Amino acid sequence: MSQIRFNLPVKLSLLALLCLGSIGAALTFGPVNISPQQLVACFSTTCETPVIDMVVFQVRVPRILVGLVAGMGLAIAGAILQNTTRNPLADPYLFGIVSGAGLGATIASITLANMLTLALPLAAFLGALFAVIIVVLIAKALQRMEQLLLAGIAVSFMLSSISQFLLYLGEPFATNRVMFWLMGSLARVELENFYVISAVLFFALAVITAFHRHIDALLLGDESAASLGVNADKLRLIMLALCAALTATIVAYCGGIGFVGLMIPHIVRQILGVTTIPLILGSMLIGGTFILWVDVIARTALENAEIPIGIITSATGSIFFLLIMYRTRKN
Repeated sequence: MSQIRFNLPVKLSLLALLCLGSIGAALTFGPVNISPQQLVACFSTTCETPVIDMVVFQVRVPRILVGLVAGMGLAIAGAILQNTTRNPLADPYLFGIVSGAGLGATIASITLANMLTLALPLAAFLGALFAVIIVVLIAKALQRMEQLLLAGIAVSFMLSSISQFLLYLGEPFATNRVMFWLMGSLARVELENFYVISAVLFFALAVITAFHRHIDALLLGDESAASLGVNADKLRLIMLALCAALTATIVAYCGGIGFVGLMIPHIVRQILGVTTIPLILGSMLIGGTFILWVDVIARTALENAEIPIGIITSATGSIFFLLIMYRTRKN
């Protein structure tokens, strides 16, 4: 037991160093190559040229900071949902959050085309929360809170079909704008977005930390949790609302970035275990690092274009789960 306690801080420290190193490395990659020496000069004295100053502080720093907290938030949301539902396939995107956000973004693009700077993230946020409310109401009507995932999948398809119908009727420019947004991108994020996502992320961490023993009790089953004084259904609702708010905030500014909340917690459990505190700390560090490098690939893989992040994460997640299925078959 003492060996496990000794290894956990060491592993977390190594993951933190990897995350910090990735932040520094990500600042050097892009259409404008910046050497480590030039980067150090920017943060210690002044940048060599005004162009480097603009690229570092107006383009890459906001993009990297938003990507970091977005990856952290999505990974935490997936980890908490998987632990509270005891379903390894639970993911914030399977609860209809992205579909709801897409519906909100579609309506905003069609009706508020001249106010999209404010309307798009707000409409996406409200749409995501609307989707979660529907999911919870369906689960409560069925009196089976463990059916949240299936209800979420049904709501996701329903809202996606409505969005597709509206996009079919809408004008082509608005359709293209929404489709690109749904694929996920950090190309248009600003430093203010980092502050908003960070505030929601820290609030979520505070709530999760306060309930971490209750979440751990759910891993033993609802009956065992009830014997310890834990109301399983109420706790699931709280965590679902929390993860929905966190994911909806990220989706509102970054669009749809799939598979992060599904994939990262599985990796963290192999390294740090299943209990809540190590799981969320590891998910934060690995999730943030993962999105940083995905974004580096997105903006450097093609010479004159940028690949939407959601395409890369979906492709990576699909391969990841095929490997997991193969490994399970072999065992």
